[in-house]
Amino acid sequence: MTDTITADSVMRTAKFGLGAVVRHRIYPFRGIVFDIDPVFDNTEEWWLAIPEAVRPRKDQPFYHLLAENAESEYVAYVSEQNLVPDTSGEALRHTGIPEVFERDADGHYRMRGAAHAN
Repeated sequence: MTDTITADSVMRTAKFGLGAVVRHRIYPFRGIVFDIDPVFDNTEEWWLAIPEAVRPRKDQPFYHLLAENAESEYVAYVSEQNLVPDTSGEALRHTGIPEVFERDADGHYRMRGAAHAN
């Protein structure tokens, strides 16, 4: 599932859609996409705090995740280049998920109140 997003008159297709379960490519956390920015839309201070060797490009989709690792739950902001699909099928435990998503019988997450395809 992908979402098409626009910015500055440039059409971009996000690799992951709302409700996608993803893992970070480097760090041990996973999460569910609840919002997408077509390009970087955070502070310069936040971006510069990332070590230069692993600092992502700004000209790609960035994802807002309800994220979790073994110790905690939090909101993460991650570049597309640093995400991969999570194919484990394991349910996420983040306490914010029920407010935003519902999980169907197949284990997929859908935005609450979104129209369902028949």
